[in-house]
Amino acid sequence: MDKEDEEIDLEHHEGMQRHEEGISTSTDNGDIEVESPGLEGEQQDKTLDELKEENKNLSDKMMRALAETENIRKKFFKEKKDAEIYGGTKLARGLLSVLDNLNRALEIVDGEMKEKQNAFFEGIELTKKELLNTFSNHEINELTPQEGEKFDPKFHQAMFEGPHPNIEKGNIIQVMANGFTIGERLLRAAQVGVSSGVIQHKEEDDKST
Repeated sequence: MDKEDEEIDLEHHEGMQRHEEGISTSTDNGDIEVESPGLEGEQQDKTLDELKEENKNLSDKMMRALAETENIRKKFFKEKKDAEIYGGTKLARGLLSVLDNLNRALEIVDGEMKEKQNAFFEGIELTKKELLNTFSNHEINELTPQEGEKFDPKFHQAMFEGPHPNIEKGNIIQVMANGFTIGERLLRAAQVGVSSGVIQHKEEDDKST
């Protein structure tokens, strides 16, 4: 074989190698193209799950933030209302003595005084009525216990204790001064007398002996 033939065979051999390499490369590229959609799908699914989880976390944070904001808003308005109601507690307690004096003045007025000083008497009554209306407008309400009512230490103050002909032990036998509440709090307890028990008749005492 001469030199020229050897060169032809070498070129033919190199051409075959390049052809085979081309087929191999094409095959490899084909495999990559087939596998690529699967990998991209997994990545997309993973990304979607991450986005869902992130969205859930953000929603939870937003709901907690809204709830906290609502609690702060309610607390603010409650404190504002409490300040409006209870801010004048000291003044209201002082005005109760004025009301007590008006009541005492009305108690000592008899029929003759009403006839002679009717305008003066009506003036005291109107002053008392206006004071009570002012109290009511500021959520200050009067406690008016009655005789025979059960004594309640939350709202009543026992000034004395004694027997009574027909009122059971622990019940009110006399009201000396009405009490007052301001909002949901006690401003002044009602001053009352409390029964220590029903008075036993002499006949019952004799039977017991």
